[in-house]
Amino acid sequence: MYSMTTLTPRRAAILTFIRDRIAHQGQSPSLAEISEAFGFASRSVARKHVLALTEAGLIEVNPHQARGIRLLNQPRRPELLDIPVLGRVAAGAPIGVDADVHSRLWLDPALFSRTPDYLLRVQGDSMRDDGILDGDLVAVHRSSEVQNGQVVVARLEGEVTIKRFERTGDTVRLLPRNPDYQPIVVDASQDLAIEGVFCGLVRQG
Repeated sequence: MYSMTTLTPRRAAILTFIRDRIAHQGQSPSLAEISEAFGFASRSVARKHVLALTEAGLIEVNPHQARGIRLLNQPRRPELLDIPVLGRVAAGAPIGVDADVHSRLWLDPALFSRTPDYLLRVQGDSMRDDGILDGDLVAVHRSSEVQNGQVVVARLEGEVTIKRFERTGDTVRLLPRNPDYQPIVVDASQDLAIEGVFCGLVRQG
């Protein structure tokens, strides 16, 4: 069964666009409107994505209507989350975080494992093997409680990084997911705070 979390980001965005257009205007968009909204070179590209959504069982299309897309098995439209983008987080060595709100995004809560409080843009590739890539927006749920193996946003000596968390006795290690990087070993003299837990990501473009 396909869902918003198993679709490609582009197809999830198209499904959201279709759903929102039906909710706000009472009718589905045409292929031409989908092409324009997503900057496709031709309607055939939009048709390919619509066909994929049809094959996934999420929509059906009446070929005799210009606006013949109908949603299938869709829950009631959820309230979108208004999430601030605060700055950047290192996926390499820790870097300072700019706490000012850079922008805001309206996102479907179904994209996340728990409700995020903010987004940070990843800089670096140390979390590559967890699917967190340079330029991604990572969603963070504020929490100081963390379990071994969770991906966390940690503030170490005033700088912020994203890593897997591991505690053994009094020793904390912040683990990269790329063999080109070494773990960050935190000793008792260092100031470490867990800012939050990773709960999803947004890959733009």
